[in-house]
Amino acid sequence: MDILYWNKDLETLDRDSLKALQLKLLKETVASALKTKFYKNRLRKAGINSEEDINDLNDLKRIPFTTKDDLRECYPDSILAVGLSEIVRLHTSSGTTGIPTVIYHTREDLESWTDLVARCITATGATKNDVFQNMMSYGLFTGGLGLHYGAERVGMTVIPSGAGNTKRQLQLMKDFKTTVVHVTPSYMLHIGTKIEEYGFSLKDLFLKKAYLGAEPYSENTRKKIEEFFNIDVYNSYGLSEMNGPGVSFECVYKCGMHTWEDAYILEVIDPKGMEPLGEEKEGELVFTTLKRKGTPLLRYRSRDLAFIYKGECPCKRTHRRISRITGRTDDMLIVNGVNLYPSQIEEVIMRIPEVGANYQIFLDKEGTLDRLTVKVEIYSKLFQGDVRQLDYLKEKIKDNLRSAIIVNPIVELHEPGSLPVSEGKAKRVVDSRVKL
Repeated sequence: MDILYWNKDLETLDRDSLKALQLKLLKETVASALKTKFYKNRLRKAGINSEEDINDLNDLKRIPFTTKDDLRECYPDSILAVGLSEIVRLHTSSGTTGIPTVIYHTREDLESWTDLVARCITATGATKNDVFQNMMSYGLFTGGLGLHYGAERVGMTVIPSGAGNTKRQLQLMKDFKTTVVHVTPSYMLHIGTKIEEYGFSLKDLFLKKAYLGAEPYSENTRKKIEEFFNIDVYNSYGLSEMNGPGVSFECVYKCGMHTWEDAYILEVIDPKGMEPLGEEKEGELVFTTLKRKGTPLLRYRSRDLAFIYKGECPCKRTHRRISRITGRTDDMLIVNGVNLYPSQIEEVIMRIPEVGANYQIFLDKEGTLDRLTVKVEIYSKLFQGDVRQLDYLKEKIKDNLRSAIIVNPIVELHEPGSLPVSEGKAKRVVDSRVKL
């Protein structure tokens, strides 16, 4: 297997040298953070008045965690570490759950981010000979612009198609011989269901790779997409508070996502007790930026759940690998006292061949009890129109779900294409229970 590197020296740096580099950059980041209104107060309360108070990486534990609520309180500029004249771009969250969060970037920050994304793309074996179609939204959402500039830096031919308009996406893929796409998993599944309807066939496409991200998805969903399109699917992870895409990415071996530890310090903590967890222990990912000048963030709690793999990757990169995101601490559902994540449900239903590309989870009340309904589209080519076959499939899904999540769900089967489709991040969960 060919292994390509964007920056081999950094990507294969031995662990001791990598930790020494992290310490140097952490001291610089603390010095930068002390220039912000927010961290100036917070760090001084922790006894950190200058970068000289950081003597080794264990001193990181003296720094309090930063949360999403902290960033909201900093809106619009209490987290800004440089003069506004040094800022060349900012991104904000949607603000749908309250005050938005904002991240400022200097020109140097964008250069660094773009380089990290180029590193990710090269790790998958893509080169300047590839045609890259970016189906993520552009604008304040970081998914579109982040991969766009990284792909250009690699030298790929970039098609900035943005999200939506499936027929046009397919036409572009055919006309310009797209070989790599960046897309949400739910939209990639949707495209697969529309190929024939819009007059195309898989033979019209030249796809080799897909970069999937922006929403959690299961290994079974990856397999379903890989088998349908006959391509390699790579898992991508990022969050807007850490720039966006380019934080962690799979290499050609697809055995976990390398987190670029010359740009971020990665921690995994127990989200309840907040103690650090060892390798192979699932917990909440916490990140510290090491290279960002505009908005340095220290020990930012992502709410994303994953674990760090043990051992080395065959690609020889020394940057540790995280698992796919299994859920979020704040999207956990509590159904009649049982904790579960939407990803657990997806893991089960996408393993069943008769299940199609789309599903939704509904929560409501029946009297005083919670009621969980899982609506799934069936895969038309495997359905012969036999009612007994439908009843059997419904019971099969129900039994598999009950075994996995303990809760006894209602299962509804729907025709292909009948459930709502999202062209951006999929809205998988509808919770209509009255909030107390």
